[in-house]
Amino acid sequence: MIHIFKKEGVTCVEGKVEKFGRSVYTFLVDGMIIDTGPQCLEAELIPFYKEHSFDLVGLTHSHEDHSGTASWIQENLNVPIYVHPKGIGICAQPCSYPEYRQLTWGVRKEFLTMPLGETIQSRSQEWKVIYTPGHAEDHISLFHEETGRLFSGDLFVAPKTKVIMDGESIPVTMDSIRKLLSYDFESLFCSHAGYIQDGKRMMGQKLEHLENLCGEVEHLHKEGLSVVEIDKKLFPKKYPIVAFSEGEWDSLHIVTSIVSDIEKMRVI
Repeated sequence: MIHIFKKEGVTCVEGKVEKFGRSVYTFLVDGMIIDTGPQCLEAELIPFYKEHSFDLVGLTHSHEDHSGTASWIQENLNVPIYVHPKGIGICAQPCSYPEYRQLTWGVRKEFLTMPLGETIQSRSQEWKVIYTPGHAEDHISLFHEETGRLFSGDLFVAPKTKVIMDGESIPVTMDSIRKLLSYDFESLFCSHAGYIQDGKRMMGQKLEHLENLCGEVEHLHKEGLSVVEIDKKLFPKKYPIVAFSEGEWDSLHIVTSIVSDIEKMRVI
């Protein structure tokens, strides 16, 4: 259920979650683990943790598919775990997420974290911590300037966005992508898409897609269509995750977040 390979000095651990039909990655670089994968892969990841030396863990955010085995690491290896300050309270709570996500990713135990600052030091490299909300309030990306390697958590995932969670914001995500594109990176390490050699180009493509999508939503909104009508026009296909998540994931949230931003800008 896990596949281990190396790219640009980074050990990539791809975990396959059968019931969800997608991959989730844990990375090891210069003695630092970046994201720990979900609890449902704990049995497969424990041998990897035991066989590899690392000094710290950096989480891109607190979601359970990124932090699910952090408690095991803390209890058994006594390694410090870092997260954005907004994620500290979430990590300290046991399994504070809906049942469908428990069924998908497993039941995460609580663990203690330390706050990330503007940089984080691995064994021989200093990493810039870039605050990149949109997918989650505590989301960060990690950038190593000398090598041009960027770890983007869930900010990329796919070139085209079809559904998002109800707490996400497309306009905020776009601002975060613009922030990342201001840095001189090449390769991208995404926690679901894995290693992307031409990462900056692909991230730029995602931003272009979202900009075009915003333009379409704004045009239809000006024509008087409701959020539901816009959603049906732009996203006629409904994916299984919409029903499975009882609406926590839905294309409707894409439209809602864009329209909300349009109306907020009008008030300003």
